[in-house]
Amino acid sequence: MQRDWDTFLMPYQQAVKELKLKFRGMRMQFLQASTHSPIEIVTGRVKPVDSIIEKQSRRYITDALLESDMQDIAGLRIQCQFVEDIYEVVDLIHQRKDMEVVEERDYVTNVKPSGYRSYHMVIAYPVQMVHGEKKLLAEIQIRTMSMNFWATIEHSLNYKYQGEFPTALKERLKRAAEASFMLDTEMSEIREEIQEAQQLFSYGKGQSLPPYHASDKKDD
Repeated sequence: MQRDWDTFLMPYQQAVKELKLKFRGMRMQFLQASTHSPIEIVTGRVKPVDSIIEKQSRRYITDALLESDMQDIAGLRIQCQFVEDIYEVVDLIHQRKDMEVVEERDYVTNVKPSGYRSYHMVIAYPVQMVHGEKKLLAEIQIRTMSMNFWATIEHSLNYKYQGEFPTALKERLKRAAEASFMLDTEMSEIREEIQEAQQLFSYGKGQSLPPYHASDKKDD
């Protein structure tokens, strides 16, 4: 029997919309309190049907176990300014009563051989549907903007080469990842100076709130 994908994905679409709204709301709360927000950019997506089918085949996931074994059908990405912010966001998620952390993988400290860095969390999130509550899994990736730039480029190249990178390119990507993390490290060293400058810039003309970030207005 062929799956009705529109019906199947509907709660995941609702979950992504709700989670984006909640994390963007958290960001605005920090800004309204005139404090540094560990959350800078929030985006999300529901995995396309073709990608679900491909991954299901590659991982040998049966239809019956699709909802429990494929943890990233609903995906959220949170970008931060500083590495320290990543762990603050992790703590904020653990404190939430409306989502339960079921798995987490720290690729910031335990960097992958490719150079990839990010903090992954899988949460169980309850969606209120017409016929009752449905609890589903969603993956949250938390990374700095520098890490996100590298990961986006690497993902595009991976699609082109189907994971079989030429040796020279693989080495250059790894060096680029190390340079990217060095940038993050340097920014952390002068974090207080940066935050003070940002506050002066934002409030220098008596603004009641810092300017909206594009991600606060756009539904990605």
